[in-house]
Formats: sequence, structure tokens, C-alpha cells
Amino acid sequence: MLKKIFFWTALTWSGIILVSCLIKSDDIPQVEMQNLDKIVHAFFYFVFSSLWFLYFKKHLNSFNNFMPLAISFVFSVLFGIGIELLQAFLTTTRKADIFDVFANVTGATLAVIVIILVNKYNGIIDKI
Repeated sequence: MLKKIFFWTALTWSGIILVSCLIKSDDIPQVEMQNLDKIVHAFFYFVFSSLWFLYFKKHLNSFNNFMPLAISFVFSVLFGIGIELLQAFLTTTRKADIFDVFANVTGATLAVIVIILVNKYNGIIDKI
């Protein structure tokens, strides 16, 4: 049951990212804050990596966190690159941005670090 919840939550979040990154940029409200879009990208991929980690942890029945962390991290990076390519080739109001990829990788990296630290000091991840 928990595996299904993690899967559908991660899949829904992935869909939110996909739609948010592919809608016409004219439809996005403009907020005047320097690098806000990079912060949003990092947040999106922090949550993305965390949710997919939880799913892969359950799916693989892993007692070790390395494999679920590695898979969720690589999946996050590839998903982010894929979206940038979709923006470059399938949209007219969006463009691929290497700095978006860096922000995505930053968010995914932070998720890995937080998961490791939370588990080290709390042990809660091992109980999932």
C-alpha cells in the first residue's frame, strides 16, 4: 500500500513539473526576484528526488539506501535534461537553459544530502 502511495505521489509531482515547465511562458505570472526560477527548479527537483527515492526504497525492498538514492538521483537528472530538451524542441515560448539543469542537479543533490543526514541522525528512513 505504501509503495503505491509513494509511486502515485512521485508520478503526480513529476506531472506537475512537466506541465509547469512546458506551458506557455506567457501564462506564468511574473515575479520580480532575481534567480527565482532557479530556486523553483531546485525546489522542484529536491521534492522530485525525495519522492522517487521513497518509491524506489519501497519498490526495491532495500535495506541499503545507496541504490534507491542513486536511481532517484540519476532519474532526476535525466528527467530534468529531458524537460530542457522538450522546451528547446517542442515549445515556442520556452528555451533550454543549462543553468536550469544546474539548478535541477542542485535540488537533487540537496535531497540526497538531506536524506542521508536525516537517516544518520534520526534513522527514520531505514524504518520505511
